[in-house]
Amino acid sequence: MKHTIYTLLLFIGLSATAIGQEISPNAIGLRLGDNNGFSTEVNYQRALSENNRLELGLSWRTGNNFDAIKGTGIYQWVWNIDGGLNWYAGAGASVGSFDVDEDFPGFDNNDSEFFLNAAGDIGIEYRFDFPLLLSLDFRPEIAILNDFDDSLEFDVALGIRYLF
Repeated sequence: MKHTIYTLLLFIGLSATAIGQEISPNAIGLRLGDNNGFSTEVNYQRALSENNRLELGLSWRTGNNFDAIKGTGIYQWVWNIDGGLNWYAGAGASVGSFDVDEDFPGFDNNDSEFFLNAAGDIGIEYRFDFPLLLSLDFRPEIAILNDFDDSLEFDVALGIRYLF
């Protein structure tokens, strides 16, 4: 058991001190995912330091009986795996509104509500030799203020961004 704990601590320590990654000062593109309906997010990343960045997104989502628009902000830590391959994790929040198209328990037709969610983010990305960044991430969100859906939601998405 001690051996496992020491190995885990060594791995975390080496990951936290990894050097050689390059975060582009700016990246803009799309994040395409699925969470209660297909979601499209216009996404912008801004480097804050050598291994930290801010990710901002504006998304719209169409579900079976609702439409939603959401703004998201996530602070991320980035670690290099090898060359252009990085992994990242972060935390943030999202705010938006949704519109119910059909009757839901507790809602009338065409009812709309405001929501606030806490969000996490973990993913992997590859930076090509030309200005393109591809990523695959997992973003769990939990409702802080949300009358429509107060459960934990999981969003998996593919990101395609232009680096500049």
